[in-house]
Amino acid sequence: MRFKRRTMMQLADMICGNVGPFPYRSSSYITEFFSDIETDYTHDGTTRQRWVAETLEKILEEPHAGTGKVPPTFARVIQRLMDPTDATDEDDQRPAALAMLNASLAREGFEAYYAPDRQCYLRHVATNTITAPEHNPHRPFSATELERRQQLRTYLDGASEDDLIEDVLLPLFRQMGFHRVTATGHKDKALEYGKDVWMKFTLPTQHVLYFGLQAKKGKLDAAGVSRAGNANVAEIHNQALMMLGHEIFDPEIGKRVLVDHAFIVAGGEITKQARAWIGNALDASQRRSIIFMDRNDILDLYVVNNLPLPTAALSGWGVQVAWPDEPPF
Repeated sequence: MRFKRRTMMQLADMICGNVGPFPYRSSSYITEFFSDIETDYTHDGTTRQRWVAETLEKILEEPHAGTGKVPPTFARVIQRLMDPTDATDEDDQRPAALAMLNASLAREGFEAYYAPDRQCYLRHVATNTITAPEHNPHRPFSATELERRQQLRTYLDGASEDDLIEDVLLPLFRQMGFHRVTATGHKDKALEYGKDVWMKFTLPTQHVLYFGLQAKKGKLDAAGVSRAGNANVAEIHNQALMMLGHEIFDPEIGKRVLVDHAFIVAGGEITKQARAWIGNALDASQRRSIIFMDRNDILDLYVVNNLPLPTAALSGWGVQVAWPDEPPF
């Protein structure tokens, strides 16, 4: 990803504190700034603005998720730049700093905003995709994140399949960079052809992969007789075959295309036996196309992407939340 040189120089001026309500940073404090965002960049004594602009260009060249996203390191740059503790008396809530930042980012199709956690995030205006600094679902969670994870777990215990799809999976996959995320006839049971959702993902090379998704509310097992609330893997097998074999129409290109990969998502556990049964039942080419996600995967991804919990999940815990006119994620 590349930003215009003019944008880079303006961002560098903000980091150096040469303009507006941004604190002035000398050479040592610039090095400290980049240390705070977990990088090893050290100012070499040259012109501060030019050095910072060149460093930002290197950061933007780091790997990232694709269209509508910036590298996580750059997201940390924005969060550190807009740290609320750097506010001045004249710019208490940092509206002037935010306006100046957005005047530059608008040139690149991005917008910065403060979420309810008082951290600053970047949104890609065209796709409404958010770049958060850390998306590793295997990292240790904070106490607040663990509480949110438990709230979502409790919500999933009582959620229907439609709730799972509409309130949890659609926002989650949109946030993770998938686009054209479309629910296909789940409520009326019409024209599903084995999939509840179809979507696509653009690789950094601009090639497009298509995904189908089959969601089940409860546990997915391989028992001969499944308990109430659980789904049997034989049913999922048939739906996976339908999903992989049936074309979908992409209105953006005006063509019918086959699904490249199939997500099998369960609101409960997917047992090892169920995974193995499907793997054995499909041929080698189809087997490589299957991706499994169970409840723990959903919970971890939902938390690290910092998505707002469904309203029912919050009200069920007796929490009253008034979202702003535009939700944070």
